[in-house]
Amino acid sequence: MNMIYVQYLNKAIKKILEFMDRHIVHCDLDTFFVSVERLLNSELMGKPVLIGGSGDRGVVASCSYEARRYGVHSAMPMRLARQLCPEAILVRGDYDQYSKYSNMVTEIIEEVAPVVEKASIDEHYLDISGMDKFFGCWKWTQELRGKIIKETGLPISFGLSENKTVSKIATGEAKPCGEKKVDTGAEKSFLAPLSIRKIPMVGEKSFITLRNMGISQIHTLQEMEVFTMRRVLGENGVSIWHKANGLDKSPVLPFREQKSMSKETTFQADTTDMELLRKTLVSMVDELAFALRNEEKLTGCITLKLRYSNFDTHTQQVKVSYTNSDKQIVAKVMELFKKLYSRRMLIRLIGVKFSNLITGNYQADIFNDTMEEIHLMQAMDHIRKRFGIEYIMKGICLQEGKGGKYAAQST
Repeated sequence: MNMIYVQYLNKAIKKILEFMDRHIVHCDLDTFFVSVERLLNSELMGKPVLIGGSGDRGVVASCSYEARRYGVHSAMPMRLARQLCPEAILVRGDYDQYSKYSNMVTEIIEEVAPVVEKASIDEHYLDISGMDKFFGCWKWTQELRGKIIKETGLPISFGLSENKTVSKIATGEAKPCGEKKVDTGAEKSFLAPLSIRKIPMVGEKSFITLRNMGISQIHTLQEMEVFTMRRVLGENGVSIWHKANGLDKSPVLPFREQKSMSKETTFQADTTDMELLRKTLVSMVDELAFALRNEEKLTGCITLKLRYSNFDTHTQQVKVSYTNSDKQIVAKVMELFKKLYSRRMLIRLIGVKFSNLITGNYQADIFNDTMEEIHLMQAMDHIRKRFGIEYIMKGICLQEGKGGKYAAQST
């Protein structure tokens, strides 16, 4: 969506909200991947289930509540999870099915809710402000939850309050498969006894910093001066302080999914240098995959484009299980290149496009990458977000300088 349009929409929604009581719903599909697998295989019901890579070096993408009782959690190394819960049933996972059921839920919500923001594959925010005059927001939310459960068979939890932060936390307190309402004015008292881990934006580093200060519950943050939080955690500390006090004026914004993203490179000198072509492809995929992860998106279709020295242009695409892992995408791109480049002609241009994009906030291909690969990717992404994508790159992406024989121009 055009950024100028988003800014105008933000301002317009904020103006409207100034004149009415806000009613914001957050909904989250419980153990979504596991729930879908149980719909497809009823024998998994009531049993500990692990979703993720099958190897010992794989990662847990999702797990059932039965498995969580043994200390298993998402993003845990699969080897450790299987040690903690040896009787767990391991399922490889099918992102295509998860996307299908996610879209089913989104369609049901969008049929009746006036403003919907899809936050991830299993989360939605709804702004139903003003509907209390006609239906009663709590009753309306309960009916919607019942409709989703009935039509999809998926368990889902809701939180209802006057802002996004409190509603999200309320959803967490309502799980599994429950619902919770926080009345306007009761936000601080609701949040006070909860752990600071419940606050969105409190990651591992912030949690350790706050715990070292003797802060474990939200009520302690509520009693602190905002200036103290700024001094300790910078602007992030200010945001955490506002959330701890139940203050969040961010609007629920509907958005149109970005259809595709692409990158092309035109060589200054036409080439058949396979090493250069491979480096160029890997470099383009590296940048595009980082963009996917940075925007919390996944691609389901990859297209390769070749233009020869005589300007003949050829493309080929392949559908893939939704991913934002450069490792997995590079493998597919190289397969496409081998199929497409069938003659010894000089190449003038090469390009890669990702399409069929969906929202998905996974930092790697959780079904294929190892824990070491995920940690490496996360570390590189963290450095790039802070200093820029050119600050760190893979060795294979390094090409000759600007004056080199095959210096390329990217678009």
